[in-house]
Amino acid sequence: MTRPFHGLRVIDFTHVLAGPACAFYLGLLGAEVIKVESPGRGDAMRHRGGTDPDRAAAGMSTAYLTQAAGKHSVALDLDDKDDRQAFDDLLATADILVENHRPSTLKRLGLTWDFLHAQNPRLIHCAMTGYGRGGPREDAPAYDVNIQAASGLMTLTGTAETGPMRTGAPIIDYSVALAAAFAISTALYERERTGKGQFIDVSMLDTALLLMSSNITDYRLTGHEPRPRGNAANSRSPSAGTFPCKDGQIVLGVNEDHQFRALAHVLDRAGWLTDPRFADPQSRVSHGQDLSEALTEALSTRSAGDWEELLLANDVPAARIRTLPEALADPHLNARGFLRSVEDLGPATVPGLPFRYGVRSDHQALPAAEQLGASQSRAKTPTILRKQKA
Repeated sequence: MTRPFHGLRVIDFTHVLAGPACAFYLGLLGAEVIKVESPGRGDAMRHRGGTDPDRAAAGMSTAYLTQAAGKHSVALDLDDKDDRQAFDDLLATADILVENHRPSTLKRLGLTWDFLHAQNPRLIHCAMTGYGRGGPREDAPAYDVNIQAASGLMTLTGTAETGPMRTGAPIIDYSVALAAAFAISTALYERERTGKGQFIDVSMLDTALLLMSSNITDYRLTGHEPRPRGNAANSRSPSAGTFPCKDGQIVLGVNEDHQFRALAHVLDRAGWLTDPRFADPQSRVSHGQDLSEALTEALSTRSAGDWEELLLANDVPAARIRTLPEALADPHLNARGFLRSVEDLGPATVPGLPFRYGVRSDHQALPAAEQLGASQSRAKTPTILRKQKA
């Protein structure tokens, strides 16, 4: 795998999910990552119980380990004179500082941009906060679920009966991590031209709103407030969405006329193409309930797995609804090498990056991803994290 960030040093002064994930991604791309934690307890995410309380009690929760591999760890008390000097020495050797602390915390510690830039003009300082700098809530604490609420995202999820619901995974945290890594990459590119680092302000709220870009544009232009649509497709096409099958459920993404024609032939319902209710896109929208009932009846004759295979073979966008274990067992995922083994975790794997560099001329899958070292996963408790000078 290409390692474009080989030779770069990242100081990971973060906690919880978004910040550690960002630093983890930089490490996957070759950077040396040094994670700075508080003495004794370390990153609070080490102790988040989940379904493995024994690991959490030992300071090695599964949530922590997901984005811990390959990093070096050091415990520093920044209110201690010697430890603060060690931290400053590390920053003097660093290319990138990644942190997700409130501005007031950085100000108290004297870690302002003016100070950091004066000490290391080439340093890129990436700050991730809930609401970003420059507004009345710039110092407000926030987690993923708070931002899902504040952004309006929760009101788009669920149904009228359930009311607002958060997404099943912390998508804001991981989206912020990717946004920050993207911003850092562009800052590194600019540094090649100017020789100077810069400050990057990443907002969780802005990122959440970015994920709803088309909804926002539609609302601002039309004034129509978006409502929760359950499992209906965002396209509002009546031939897209979730449908029950003989066994399981399938999600169709049939939005274009040629896709609907292919769907009708696969379902052995060629008559739909001359039925005045379904013959053209506008008629299908006008008779959406009739089409939904017809699709449900047609799909009830086979399992979701069978329909998925048939539909994809005929270029109809479709996917059966899988559980997470089923999705992780998909041979396609293994062929891509997306899940990576982690040293000291036995058969366990963690997600890597959603992209790869290079394509083999024979179009075969690239070799399985290399094993990730997990230097701090060897520590059994955070209390033995070693203090070190830079």
